[in-house]
Amino acid sequence: MRSLTKRLGDVIPLPALVVPEPAVTFTITPEALSRAGEPDNAEVRVELTDADGLGAEGYRLEITAAGVTLRAAEPAGVFWGVQTLRQLAAGDGVLPGGVIEDRPRFAYRAAMIDLARHFFTVDEIKAHLDLLVGFKINHLHLHLTDDQGWRLEIPGWPRLTEVGGGPGTGCDGAGPGFLTLADYAEVVAYAADRFVTVVPEIDMPGHVNAALVAYPELTADGQPVAPRVDAEVGYSSLVAGKEETYAFVEAVLKTVADATPGPYLHIGGDECLNTSPEDYRAFLSRVLPLPGKYGKRAIGWHEIAAADLPEGTVVQYWRPEEQDANVNAAASAGRAVIMSPADRTYLDMKYDADTPLGLDWAGLVPVRRAYDWDPAARLPGVTEEALLGVAAPLWSETLRSVADVQFLTFPRLPAVAEVGWSRQDARDWESFRERVALFGPRWAAAGVAYFRAPEIDWPAN
Repeated sequence: MRSLTKRLGDVIPLPALVVPEPAVTFTITPEALSRAGEPDNAEVRVELTDADGLGAEGYRLEITAAGVTLRAAEPAGVFWGVQTLRQLAAGDGVLPGGVIEDRPRFAYRAAMIDLARHFFTVDEIKAHLDLLVGFKINHLHLHLTDDQGWRLEIPGWPRLTEVGGGPGTGCDGAGPGFLTLADYAEVVAYAADRFVTVVPEIDMPGHVNAALVAYPELTADGQPVAPRVDAEVGYSSLVAGKEETYAFVEAVLKTVADATPGPYLHIGGDECLNTSPEDYRAFLSRVLPLPGKYGKRAIGWHEIAAADLPEGTVVQYWRPEEQDANVNAAASAGRAVIMSPADRTYLDMKYDADTPLGLDWAGLVPVRRAYDWDPAARLPGVTEEALLGVAAPLWSETLRSVADVQFLTFPRLPAVAEVGWSRQDARDWESFRERVALFGPRWAAAGVAYFRAPEIDWPAN
């Protein structure tokens, strides 16, 4: 491994432009970083200006022997610039001199956590989010409902959380709990303070067994169904031909839309193996317009591309296959695409055959595999112009603790974060593995249960 002498480019994600001044350093205090943006902070001077053409999230850092000047057009750019400063200052507070000019490749850079198969509390979500924003993740996708649990309070439908969030829910019955609307508002506000948009997902018409257990009138015959806590998929479905279905769906989506200030509402749509193609399209024809009715933009897993998509609908591609005619057609018709191929971005895949947690249906995903790909080259016909961004889902079938979340997230999340932020032609695996190695001691000191991937030459903690 190279010397641990700091370099201006030792940042994840890799900045767009780095101009080092090797003879210059500046030592900053933690207190100064916490005050960045305040007008009386002489060590870090912040200027809000669009003179540099940095865009909504871009920033410019100039580090001299006298101090730091951080320029951005918007407060979000200031925040991401401070995250860069925090990385550079780690350990001893010494900042390498020079200039960084930076802006993201994609506007949408997300991490998803599955609360349905194992619930995580408000404080646990906040702590996880604090780790994510250090790598300039700006969307938090919350998978709130599935066969094994329903994790968000819906007024007028109390059994959804009484039953779907009660004891014995989650995979193996090991993950009970739910968010009240006040809890959800707390998460949304906490995220917004960190320039992160919460993207709530209510998965339908499949992945709904928890809802059917709570309200048997939503089943095809009105009869009760048994709870499920296994990890199977594809067996449950809302009924496309019942008006009760749409009264339920609209009540839920209106509640979630009203509680969510961000622009997106994810309606799932994946793995509807127990829904006929005709019923699937009929269901989506009624449901896809609803987010727009309540001022939101619909996102769905890429199976929704088989239906007629209202303008503004976003398709999230998740399969490991490297072609999909429906997604290509949707992109050609002007629908935006989020790239989440399971064999590159799914943080719940095992790192290697011996990984004690995770799944392997999409193959093994070591750190290099999570890093070494180009979203604009993944699906023929889905060009960079069609991409809204990149997202890294973490499904929770095998998770039982925050330590489990951290183990599967780090160091792969930084890899996906760089894919989403940094220019493709500037990214390099050897550079990334050197930079991510620097985080090992930092994570260890913070108690983060990261995986010491053998691909990385980790320094001693």
